[in-house]
Amino acid sequence: MKMTRIGQLVQLAFMPRLFPVNCYLVEEGDGLTLIDAAMPFSAKGILDAAMQLGKPITRIALTHAHGDHIGALDKLKEQLPDAKVYISARDARLLRGDRSLDANEPQMAIRGGIPKPNAIQTKPDVELNDGDRVGSLQVIATPGHTPGSVSYFDTRSGALIAGDALQTRGGLTVSGKVQPLFPFPAMATWSKEKSVESAQRIHDVQPSLLAVGHGKMVSQPAQALADAIKAAARALQ
Repeated sequence: MKMTRIGQLVQLAFMPRLFPVNCYLVEEGDGLTLIDAAMPFSAKGILDAAMQLGKPITRIALTHAHGDHIGALDKLKEQLPDAKVYISARDARLLRGDRSLDANEPQMAIRGGIPKPNAIQTKPDVELNDGDRVGSLQVIATPGHTPGSVSYFDTRSGALIAGDALQTRGGLTVSGKVQPLFPFPAMATWSKEKSVESAQRIHDVQPSLLAVGHGKMVSQPAQALADAIKAAARALQ
């Protein structure tokens, strides 16, 4: 595991050279907010990182319900019974193994590693909607990779944690557009059209720092984001 700190945000990168899977610790006055739970084997590394920072993990906020973002959730909850778990109301259904679609959603199969029914024992404490807050983090609905994907915008620093709405491994790319050097997020994306719309929402808040599920963090990403959105939009035509 590799730790990279920028301000109040700490990236924990598992398998960074082979198949990078990231989760994040956000420092708050009352402790740490963990964003995503990486892989099943990641629990010890996450807990060790929190110990190094000298603060307890008080919240676990999930960007979406794919296996490489919820893998260690049950193990972490066992060790952190008082930590509140947050996920969007929409992806809470995926966490339960429910792949059904709403009538107003694009009628395309939800892809990627969704848990089977009852595979995840942890139940969310809070089901989030667009505009909600988790500590200093504002929730931004960014569907596309999954129907209920969300990003978290730190209102103090301008850092934005986007989950798999975007990737930076192999180059900054909108979820759904195949990046040949790392095609896996695209392969697990539900709606390419929604992904482009969500990437534009991310661009519109003008983050000072972009942090994603796969790849390094990017400072001052505005131009790279604009270029990635244009490329993804062209690919839809």
